[in-house]
Amino acid sequence: MKELSLNILDLAQNSLTAGSTWVMIDLEETEDTLRITLKDNGCGMSEEMVRNVTDPFCTTRKTRKVGLGIPFFQLAAEQTGGSLTLSSIPASVSPDSHGTVISGLFYKNHLDFTPLGDVVSTLCTLIQGAGDVDIIFSHKLPGGEISLDTREIKEVLGGIPLCEPEVLVWIRDNLTEQYDEVGQNH
Repeated sequence: MKELSLNILDLAQNSLTAGSTWVMIDLEETEDTLRITLKDNGCGMSEEMVRNVTDPFCTTRKTRKVGLGIPFFQLAAEQTGGSLTLSSIPASVSPDSHGTVISGLFYKNHLDFTPLGDVVSTLCTLIQGAGDVDIIFSHKLPGGEISLDTREIKEVLGGIPLCEPEVLVWIRDNLTEQYDEVGQNH
């Protein structure tokens, strides 16, 4: 993928498909590194699936026989000298504490580092299609932190759907303003 933000969108879509009620997206950026972590409370994966999920021919989808999201994310991290970690607890093992955590570490100074891309558009697209699933976003940068929690927005809106155009425009403007305040144009 041309931007890591598209990997984030793909991985978050996996969380939605897994029946999550919330998805946490955490970006931690230093001068030299970028760590992207997604955590959800979806149905989780078996130990066997966790072992095999980086194989592009391993997928739970019935509509196609390949799953490239996680392998592409892993490749993007490893080609910079970074790494991928993945842990998951299936609902069948722990009905009260299940879900998946995937994290990629990227070295930004490496020649093969894929740019982060348009995080604001990625988040707006995700929120627009997430339905009732809560999105909790944080991007920690050397110059400050950008955050968005749809639970807080829903509380203020009192039942107005987040996919309403005016709400999405407000979310986009809010995120853009936060990035501008820390001197980042994402």
